[in-house]
Amino acid sequence: MGDAPPTTGLHHVTNICTDMDETVAFYEDVLGWHTVKRTQNYDDPGTPHYYFSPTPEGEPGTNVTYFEYPDSRGNPGPGASHHFAFGVDDEETLREWREHLREQGVNVSEVKDRTYFKSIYFSDPDGLVFEFATGGPGFTRDEEEPGSEEIDPFERGYGN
Repeated sequence: MGDAPPTTGLHHVTNICTDMDETVAFYEDVLGWHTVKRTQNYDDPGTPHYYFSPTPEGEPGTNVTYFEYPDSRGNPGPGASHHFAFGVDDEETLREWREHLREQGVNVSEVKDRTYFKSIYFSDPDGLVFEFATGGPGFTRDEEEPGSEEIDPFERGYGN
């Protein structure tokens, strides 16, 4: 583990959108989140920087933020994120979310069994992929010592 100073975990994630109004509508109307800060990008004054959180206070660790760059388009590959996963309590809540997203006109996957959790996938208006995932049964359920071995899910017959 080395002698690196400690961290407290993920603080926030910042993404780029092409239309802040669409992004606000997605977070507020579709996800039911709160817009907790409307400001500007400190490194690019005049560029909108909005903060969204599932809680009204927007505590560190709960925020997803966006810069608005109207003429930008991302490319998948190194240096880009594949998706962001948000937690839900259980499979029942996951299924409720799936139905809610469908009712909101969002294209959402079937519930997928990922061995360590169950999840659904969907995208924001700019195509950023999100996942809602259950907490259990947990990433280390098949190891005596977490991270001590490389797990081949196909060899173990997980096949999900």
